[in-house]
Amino acid sequence: MKYEELIKVIISGVGGEKNIKSVTHCMTRLRFNLADDNLTDQELIKENDGVVNVLNKGGQFQVVIGTHVEDVYQELIDTTNLSSDSKEENQPKQNMISVFFDTIAGIFIPIVGALAGAGMLKAILSVATAMSWLSPDSQTYTILFMISDVVFYYLPFFIAISAAKKFKTSAFLALIFAGMLVHPTFVGLKDLGESVYFLGIPLRLATYSTSVVPIILIVFFQSYVEKYAKKISPNTVKTFLVPIITILITAPVGLIILGPVGAIAGDYLATFFNFLNERISWLVPTLVGGFFPLLVMTGMHYSVGAAQAVQRASVGYATILAPGALASNMAQAAAVLAVSVKSKNKSIKTLATSVGITAICGITEPALYGITLKYKRPLYATMLAGGIAGFYSGIMGVKAWSAGTSTIFALPIYIGEDNSFMHACISVAIALVLGFVFSFVFYKEESVALEQETEKNNSIYKNKKTIELISPIKGKTLSLDQIEDEAFSSLVMGKGVAIDPAEGILVAPFDGKVTMLFKTKHALGIKSDEGVEILIHVGLDTVKLEGKYFETFVSENDRITKGQTLVSFDKSKINTAGYSCITPIIVTNSQDYLDVIETKNTNVTTNDLLLSIID
Repeated sequence: MKYEELIKVIISGVGGEKNIKSVTHCMTRLRFNLADDNLTDQELIKENDGVVNVLNKGGQFQVVIGTHVEDVYQELIDTTNLSSDSKEENQPKQNMISVFFDTIAGIFIPIVGALAGAGMLKAILSVATAMSWLSPDSQTYTILFMISDVVFYYLPFFIAISAAKKFKTSAFLALIFAGMLVHPTFVGLKDLGESVYFLGIPLRLATYSTSVVPIILIVFFQSYVEKYAKKISPNTVKTFLVPIITILITAPVGLIILGPVGAIAGDYLATFFNFLNERISWLVPTLVGGFFPLLVMTGMHYSVGAAQAVQRASVGYATILAPGALASNMAQAAAVLAVSVKSKNKSIKTLATSVGITAICGITEPALYGITLKYKRPLYATMLAGGIAGFYSGIMGVKAWSAGTSTIFALPIYIGEDNSFMHACISVAIALVLGFVFSFVFYKEESVALEQETEKNNSIYKNKKTIELISPIKGKTLSLDQIEDEAFSSLVMGKGVAIDPAEGILVAPFDGKVTMLFKTKHALGIKSDEGVEILIHVGLDTVKLEGKYFETFVSENDRITKGQTLVSFDKSKINTAGYSCITPIIVTNSQDYLDVIETKNTNVTTNDLLLSIID
């Protein structure tokens, strides 16, 4: 067999067939999930001529083979007892902090809409009473306030459903445990002020309405009890036996241990938040105001928002995210609008105006990815202005008294027991003015002529034939040594360039044919009529998505023409799933040419020169 010796070496190097839990492959490499990484011998595998490189990252042992990896994989499956049926791949290993924030964010994200809607209703009522449009003594006000308060008073119910989904346990049983924390009988026992015992064990009668931590702990415990109950219960009686076992174990533990522990943790959190507000109130809003665009890029703003929800439940207001995020969003809106004023490029003017208006409304992703991140200087202006405005909010002790979005239209949520509303308005003014001024001063239009760039790149090869490739994707260019994937950054796959896409469309950079299209749609090989072989790999580790969020418009061996759409992908959803969309574009037969020169432009469109290949 063609790859018999190679497969023997690889199997030996990964610790033997029994050490392999599963194996898959992507466009260039075999991906092993192993039982014990300590049994591997990377050097043994690397010594084989058929192996380009060996990587151990993201919880996977990866053997880089090249574009013929599918043939090696198929022979591996055919000649061993390994199965190709498994489609599950282990997720990258996470440390405890990452797991914690991922869990908290996963619980709170689904209920953000309810919290924001109810919070805005509270804000509207505050404005209505302040302007004497509505009397706080009227029945209308009483009913509307009751409606706005439902999600906050019964917060354990909302969290129970979300936590049950996150911990993969019964939502209806979780609602029972939320209900026991706020049931009138339990509240009545607390109001009596007398000692209460359950099975002779004293209960700590805390107030659990509006609480967060207790129900999360209880539902987490429930998930293990329910799993155990399902394991020991005969199929014929599971319908009633699993719920009763879960209730009889979880409820007492929740009331005696987990609820009080959560309440105590909440008390300590309240003390911590009060310390921040009293001693270093400026710190968090300044950091959030300055770095909020980066938090959005990484998705960490959801985790910070979850911490803010805990703060609101503990002390009745929010300072962790809202003031800084408001400052940052307004700074970004102003910075982008400054670009629209200063730019002489009609397409940039139109885009900047559009995304600037949406940023004013609190939706900053279009502005972030369309303008500020792309041109960098507006991003610096945003971060500087946002940090200064956030600092002002911090030193003035701005508090969001209701939940709501970080938009200029949500300013009423800062109406409360102090002067937060006035200072929030001043913070917005600071962010808008400084964001616009800084961006207008910093921003410079990029105007390097394509002809000059080409002449500069190819001046040392004046008498040589040059093959020019246009960019297949619009976005920001990166050198391969900036890529966090050694198979690409080490250039062992070939020379080339990477692009951080601005949009999810991949087009043909030349006339030619499709030589390979991976089944998960994230990567393909193409060959030009002049013989240039290109590997385009959309994203890093996106093979794990198994084709989700990708759509192909060509098949293997199809004829392609320059500018033809080959693949589309949902950049936002891929990023949300935790994967980078940075796309390496590799000339896999680089060794056949004198040199491969990448463009000096930091941003390219699908009409711009990307690579000059010297023949």
